[in-house]
Amino acid sequence: MPLSLALLASVFYALGTLAALTPAARPERLRFVPGLGFLALAAHLLMLFAHGRGRGLDLHFFNALSATAALCVLGLLLLMHWQRLQRLAAVVFPIAAAAVLLALLIDEQPGARGIADWRIATHAALAVLAFATLAIAGVVALQLGLQDHALRTHQLSRMFSGAPPLVQVEQLLFQLIGAGFLVLTLALLTGVLFVEDLLAQHLAHKTALSVLAWAVFGTLLFGRWRHGWRGRRAVRLVLAGIALLVLAYFGSKFVLELVLQRQS
Repeated sequence: MPLSLALLASVFYALGTLAALTPAARPERLRFVPGLGFLALAAHLLMLFAHGRGRGLDLHFFNALSATAALCVLGLLLLMHWQRLQRLAAVVFPIAAAAVLLALLIDEQPGARGIADWRIATHAALAVLAFATLAIAGVVALQLGLQDHALRTHQLSRMFSGAPPLVQVEQLLFQLIGAGFLVLTLALLTGVLFVEDLLAQHLAHKTALSVLAWAVFGTLLFGRWRHGWRGRRAVRLVLAGIALLVLAYFGSKFVLELVLQRQS
């Protein structure tokens, strides 16, 4: 059952990616992206439920990657109701397809139980939600950067036909950063309150990198409020913050769980 659901999700993700990559001359195909994404996400969530049933909150490396990808897809699909962001599915859907297959096919800790303590589960869930929200912000930042470059080089109509105006993309970017920054703050606070030894050897790098990412996003929000930061500076800071979060969460989990064979 989980295998068939994973394959089904991957097929719909692949079809959604193809629809998102449709040529500018055939923009009507973009309308299929949300529907295909919804079908893929439904199968993805059912697979996660079936695969994790009886384990509790399972956030080992590949399962965490799959759950985060599902949240990113959900966030993108919700945003599509307000903004014409179907093209971004060409970035998000392939990652989700790879994540859903890896989570099922590679069980790095067979028979392992998930997180049972509700306090640690709350902290972990907030961390995943923060990462997913800011990851979507990173994808939107990529569109903003490319759209800005296309506008400067007079290629906007060819590369981003049907895309929302640059001002709307930028406004959405900072709304996502604000929401992600809030959730990341809550994740760090619950870590301080609920994790007994936050600075233990196997958590020190994750904590330090997460705090650095929090500082980057906080600096960007302050700069936006106080100095009106925007454009390329904002894009660079967003991508720098995302890179730190990738290293903090998945980088540390990869080394601990897959290289050192330890619990993170």
